[in-house]
Amino acid sequence: MKPDTREVITGGASEQTRQVLENLKAVLEKAGLGLENVVKTTIYLTSMDDFNLMNEIYEQYFSSNPPARATLEVASLPKNVKVEIEAIACY
Repeated sequence: MKPDTREVITGGASEQTRQVLENLKAVLEKAGLGLENVVKTTIYLTSMDDFNLMNEIYEQYFSSNPPARATLEVASLPKNVKVEIEAIACY
């Protein structure tokens, strides 16, 4: 979802993953942190068929020392998005 318009990103899992991670990066920056401070993520996908697409983008953002991660398939997500990522970060 675009934070300024609250519109869901059009496209598939790749585009939505990129937007989710950009949103996460912005939230972390406001707190004086970065993606390197993320220690755990939980990824929710509406289809595990999208795992490889999501993972390609995810690896671009967490290329070194990636956080612990769990990935789950769920029946649906709010606003019919394909990807949602929850993150835990520490100072």
